[in-house]
Amino acid sequence: MGNSCFGLKERLMKRLRPLPTVIVIRTCLPQRRSRDFRVVVLGSAGVGKSALVQRWVRGNFREAYLPTIEDTYRQALGCSHKAGALHITDTTGGRRYRGLQRLAIARGHAFILVYSITRKQTLEELKPLYELIRQLKGNNPQKCPVILVGNKCDESRREVSEKEGAAYACEWNCAFLETSAKMNINVQELFQLLINFEKKPAAAAAAPAGAQPPQKKSQIPKTAEKLLGKCIVM
Repeated sequence: MGNSCFGLKERLMKRLRPLPTVIVIRTCLPQRRSRDFRVVVLGSAGVGKSALVQRWVRGNFREAYLPTIEDTYRQALGCSHKAGALHITDTTGGRRYRGLQRLAIARGHAFILVYSITRKQTLEELKPLYELIRQLKGNNPQKCPVILVGNKCDESRREVSEKEGAAYACEWNCAFLETSAKMNINVQELFQLLINFEKKPAAAAAAPAGAQPPQKKSQIPKTAEKLLGKCIVM
């Protein structure tokens, strides 16, 4: 009886004995998360937004016009870039989907405002979109670049001259470029400019050493001057 009680007492003490302290060490390594660099293409219906994007992404041009509600394209970038991919949102040109445009702008990092040189109204219709961009993203072109693009520059019938387009870019303090999706004019230069900005945003927007930042809105940014120079050569 005594031995039985002693054995029971011993087993009970073993169960109640405190367990050894277990130290769990978690190694916290910084995880490199690649994020998409989001470019939003905006403009009225029929100005060639989808044609520009498809010319760059797929290398072709579609003659038939098909209205777009919203399309997205994801182009992988090299390992030298901070972003994992260039994420392009081709927005609708209709007024029925202002909510989609607002959401795309809120998520975007850079913006392409497209008008047709054959329809001046399409340039004027960009103003509320530009104001919405500045309202949602601020007025710093180095952090949130905007490029004004006059598309269909291969057309002989013009309603908007190159100087008029540059004047709008000057007023909005953004870069300017004329393109043709049909003839593949300046399409590569347009998207390469955005890729370069994503890679080195500070260097892409920096002014020459010793230069003073522009004080007047009427001064064309350095990037716009370079791009406008390319257009004049054509």
